[in-house]
Amino acid sequence: MSAPSVISVIDDDPSVRLATNNLLTSRGYAVCIFGSAREFLQSAELKRTSCVIADVQMSAMGGVDLLMHMRGLGHHTPFIFVTAFPDDAVRGRALKAGAICFLAKPFSTPALIHCLETALSGSGVATK
Repeated sequence: MSAPSVISVIDDDPSVRLATNNLLTSRGYAVCIFGSAREFLQSAELKRTSCVIADVQMSAMGGVDLLMHMRGLGHHTPFIFVTAFPDDAVRGRALKAGAICFLAKPFSTPALIHCLETALSGSGVATK
């Protein structure tokens, strides 16, 4: 049996981190949670992560900036973005940078799972 995919959840809202962690662990994923992009970048999970689920708006470094920073470092980990403030310009920027999905909070469980399955399959962009 293969090891479960490691999903890194990066959100500055503790309740979102906990809820997403609970949802994904109940589905059999190994989940690591981080309160900031910096915390994630300094972790050992950076190289083990199969997919990142990140908030768009966080202090210091937002999700899209994190994605672009990781691409600059040569990491091609799939990204799913979640946001409480959906904006077409930010959505476009995120998708152009390589995001798999862009979900508005509160998002549905099926929508997140669909995005995650798309990200892990490597089959392209789900967008939402």
